[in-house]
Amino acid sequence: MKSIFTLVLAIFIVSMTAQVGDMTTNLYDSYSKYKEPSLDNRRIKHEDIQPLILKLKSNPAYTVQKVGESIKGKDISLISIGTGDINVLLWSQMHGDEPTATQAIFDIFNFLNSNDFKAEKKELLSQLTLHFMPMLNPDGAELFTRRNALGIDINRDALMLQSPEGQVLKRIRDSLDADFGFNLHDQSTYYNAERTPKPATISYLAPAYNYEKDINDVRGNAMKVIVFMNSIIQKYAPGQVGRYNDDFEPRAFGDNIQKWGTSAILIESGGYKNDVEKQEIRKLNFVSILSACYTIANGNYKNISIDDYEKIPQNDRKLFDLKIERFTHNLLGKDYILDIGINHLEVQDKNYDTFYNVGSIVEKGDLSTFYGYETVDATGYRLIEGKVYPELIQTIKDLEAMDIYELLKSGYTYVRLAQFSPKDKDVSLPINILDKDQKIPGFYVNIGNNPNFVLQKDGQVDYAVVNGFLIDLKNQESNFKNAIFYGK
Repeated sequence: MKSIFTLVLAIFIVSMTAQVGDMTTNLYDSYSKYKEPSLDNRRIKHEDIQPLILKLKSNPAYTVQKVGESIKGKDISLISIGTGDINVLLWSQMHGDEPTATQAIFDIFNFLNSNDFKAEKKELLSQLTLHFMPMLNPDGAELFTRRNALGIDINRDALMLQSPEGQVLKRIRDSLDADFGFNLHDQSTYYNAERTPKPATISYLAPAYNYEKDINDVRGNAMKVIVFMNSIIQKYAPGQVGRYNDDFEPRAFGDNIQKWGTSAILIESGGYKNDVEKQEIRKLNFVSILSACYTIANGNYKNISIDDYEKIPQNDRKLFDLKIERFTHNLLGKDYILDIGINHLEVQDKNYDTFYNVGSIVEKGDLSTFYGYETVDATGYRLIEGKVYPELIQTIKDLEAMDIYELLKSGYTYVRLAQFSPKDKDVSLPINILDKDQKIPGFYVNIGNNPNFVLQKDGQVDYAVVNGFLIDLKNQESNFKNAIFYGK
């Protein structure tokens, strides 16, 4: 009898998962209809979302309330929709430089406001009341930095509650006595799914509520919803889902919200190849959050086994932007075989609106257990440090008229300009520019240095690395972003 019941239950779960899967497939395919176009890059600010919130305020389906202020007096809003008895609280950007889910939340509003999926939305909003707090840390968002204006991490303030932003989150959680809470974050793009070269594009966590990592009904429900979301996201980013470390952190909001009786679900947006602005990951957030809300609304998550939660690979941190393996490098007259890992570090502009990249060697040696978004097998290649082109070039226009790839093939990764203006820094040529009196920066294949070199085999240079970006000189392909301008 038990086996028959188990079989029937399994068939039911597969059937319901397929139905939701069909809906999420349609959501994924039609996402461009709902994507909020005004939030098209990661460095969004409080002023960017205010017109969108004001627009929602005029829609009778929503309740929009100012529920607090940041340290610098920026409004924190709570946006609610639905009539159901199940309260779901979603908050984003408690770290100011983690905006992916904030963008996705406004995409969700556009979806809810559309005339599509009427039956599904009716079921969703009759069972749930959704409460959104986008951009909990607007002061941090202004400077695209993790911490608030007090200089503290709001996500480590659940006990002392010294930040006004943390106080708002605690008060709203308590007043709603929320059944589910979605803690929406970004994580480093250098996390990979354990023992695989695939980035942890989305990572989930049902936080522990004690050091023993016990599982009660509250945490168990969070795990079940995560198992469901994982099954959906695997369709669009197969093998690219990770499980965040669940060591108990007694100061963190997620851990405490779990302890206070709300099923807390952490969603971390990681990396995706060639998606610097995380727009594909934003789309996956949109699908993941809506699919989670739908399974909560219809209650199907209750029938999911939590055993599959532990099967999600753990996060590991073994990804580089560029990995070059098994090249030959000569030091003091002796050849060595090395691997190096290179990352592209983001440096903010003065208005915190955009950034440029500075490549950095972050690891070297035997990196056989590490991976790269790009990987070059440099077996048989010799690494040769980049040289300065011997002739002084007069202007940036003169440089633009030259064949840069031929310079790179000759081993030159730097040129000197006689005349330049500040706007020349905006020119994105794949070669570093020195002032006429500037000395070449010292280079050595060591951690922390800016990598500029070529890879030569049988007397021919096939690859150049300029400011940490790989350039395939055989076909002139690269994902090059910017070189370094060493002017005064």
